[in-house]
Amino acid sequence: MNRAYRGAGASAGWTREDYIAGDRITENLLRADLLAKPRGSFMKWVVEPDGQVAGCVWLEPEKNRSWYLGSLATDPDRQNTGLGRTLLAAAERWIVSQGGTRVRLTVVDARETLIAWYVRRGYHLTGESEPFPDGDERFGRLLRHDLRFLFLEKNLAPGYDAP
Repeated sequence: MNRAYRGAGASAGWTREDYIAGDRITENLLRADLLAKPRGSFMKWVVEPDGQVAGCVWLEPEKNRSWYLGSLATDPDRQNTGLGRTLLAAAERWIVSQGGTRVRLTVVDARETLIAWYVRRGYHLTGESEPFPDGDERFGRLLRHDLRFLFLEKNLAPGYDAP
């Protein structure tokens, strides 16, 4: 996740955040999130036979059969191979299998290419936004202070056909 969000040079993926410094996550912060949100699930895509983690996603039930999807990341060396689409579709199918009918996520407003990627996969902007949590070390150190999270959502109700 750190390489996907904050990588530099040859290890940087197309989804990197150049306007935020520091790690996106640490093992301690991830463990704390898992303990604080026991209904959430952190899923990883593991490549066999070596067991290397190639991608991950956080899924958490909200209210009214809606789920939050966050921290979707793929190894930058595997980006542009379809793994992100595959991981997103698998996450959506899992949400449906748990009774979910809608998925919501947030994207930093400066990430126009990533927003467009989600729109191509059936998500739409809700018009909701919230300020990026400046000073919250869980997200890194802002290099710009005008950032906002934009909310996107997708209907997964019956009749939804996952890609």
